[in-house]
Amino acid sequence: MFAFHSGLAGYQATPLLRAPSVARALGVATALVKDESDRFGMPSFKILGASWAIYCALCELLSVSLEPVIPLTQLRQLLEGIQPLELVAATDGNHGRAVARMATLMGLNSHILVPDEMVPARRRAIVAEGARLTPIQGTYDDAVRAAAALADNHHLVISDTSWEGYQKVPTWVIDGYSTITHELATQLDALGERAPTVIAVQIGVGAFAAAMVRYAHQKAGTVLVGVEPADAACMLASIEAGHLVEVAGPHRSIMAGLNCGNASPVAWPLVSRGLDYIVAIDDDDARRAMRLLAQDGIVSGESGAAGLGGLLAGRRQLKLPPTSTVLIVSTEGATDPSAYERTVGRLPDVRAR
Repeated sequence: MFAFHSGLAGYQATPLLRAPSVARALGVATALVKDESDRFGMPSFKILGASWAIYCALCELLSVSLEPVIPLTQLRQLLEGIQPLELVAATDGNHGRAVARMATLMGLNSHILVPDEMVPARRRAIVAEGARLTPIQGTYDDAVRAAAALADNHHLVISDTSWEGYQKVPTWVIDGYSTITHELATQLDALGERAPTVIAVQIGVGAFAAAMVRYAHQKAGTVLVGVEPADAACMLASIEAGHLVEVAGPHRSIMAGLNCGNASPVAWPLVSRGLDYIVAIDDDDARRAMRLLAQDGIVSGESGAAGLGGLLAGRRQLKLPPTSTVLIVSTEGATDPSAYERTVGRLPDVRAR
């Protein structure tokens, strides 16, 4: 996956930053933040999973081997023989925007289905990528079901969650996120830091959490803390039940990317066994985390800051040792700039950096 991503135009590893204000607030020795606010010019890490999954799905459709990696220009030429083809995805914002971007790069159309309560800024961003956008009455999970129903020979569904009979693409999405952990290995060495002892992980449907569980399992003694919105804590509810259960909507948290009523069956085995703790947080916890990250110069959106929000909310129960090295992945920037400014204040001028 790293070979694929590093070969794409515009590839650059996202920064791993020290966050002294966060460390003080948590009472730990070191806090490190992997800042995913600018990944291939998009304000989210989601392009990593979407791009790899789309590449794999198209190679399978064309009966082409995944290795060696084929340049996108060559893959685009091969696709001319099977047009028309449209990429379809359900999203709360970032995944759908990433799918739309890749569709444009591949010369394909895209159709993105969204919950009808999605904020205008995220809708506009998806449409700006060239997508056809359809609001679906109900929750993100309703949009997932509507997208799944569109699959046929000319509509390729690219979902980061899974269901019966649909597992390959979501598995490829999880695999795509491993580029983050590949970069971390080099960046930790460059900073002279040891492997993190505590990692905060946003859950959502569980794809990102599954990728981080794989990483954490390579690090003996690492504590993995999963974080969900309180009214969409589907992984927590499923673990308590011992099997996958749906948390009914509406899911109204400002942490839009985590507003999922169903955990992905593909991610479930890894995440349910791999997390040491799960913390369900409210919107004020996310806002507090956004403001704290801003003190360290990091622009983090509501879902992006949720991992830190979970550590702040669960600090007493987690009892983090003062010698801890904490890793937080800020998975998105200010995807809703107006909401960010209401919570934190004026966005910094990136040209001044």
